[in-house]
Amino acid sequence: MTEERLFDLLFTLLPALVVFLTAFYGTRQFLGQERALRQTERLAELKGDDRKHTLPLRLQAYERLTLFLERIAPGALVLRVHKSSMSSRMLHAELVATVREEYEHNITQQLYVSDKAWQQVRMAKEETVRLINIAYDQVGEDKSGTALSQQIFETAARLSHLPGQVAILTIKDEIRKLF
Repeated sequence: MTEERLFDLLFTLLPALVVFLTAFYGTRQFLGQERALRQTERLAELKGDDRKHTLPLRLQAYERLTLFLERIAPGALVLRVHKSSMSSRMLHAELVATVREEYEHNITQQLYVSDKAWQQVRMAKEETVRLINIAYDQVGEDKSGTALSQQIFETAARLSHLPGQVAILTIKDEIRKLF
């Protein structure tokens, strides 16, 4: 009779054990999904907070790079740097040094902009220096700074677009994508 009671007890407990394990597994799955949902919500919240902090930095970087590009535009650069007593050699050296200093001053902005935008900024800097060098080669070192200034204006006028214009368009396009 004890064996029979043992089987009865086993048959009674077995369905209860199956129900318990099913409920336990289902609850665990539900809580796991709930935890995953909370983690996803938290991650979205952190990304939103991150965007609140990085968006102003990115916009500031785009502003600074646009200012840099405007400052190294050949016309603006010559007007800012040229002094009446300069020789073409002195003006050439000062123009190239100014472009490089401006670039180095803004080099950290690449952290906040796309690779494409930074590449365009770098190309604009290199093309501006190339334009200055071409004008200098055409004028020579014996002429006045005024002759070099005039040659830079003429060389820039022959271009379909100034070096910084493409970079500025890229920056504007990226800013539009931010919003």
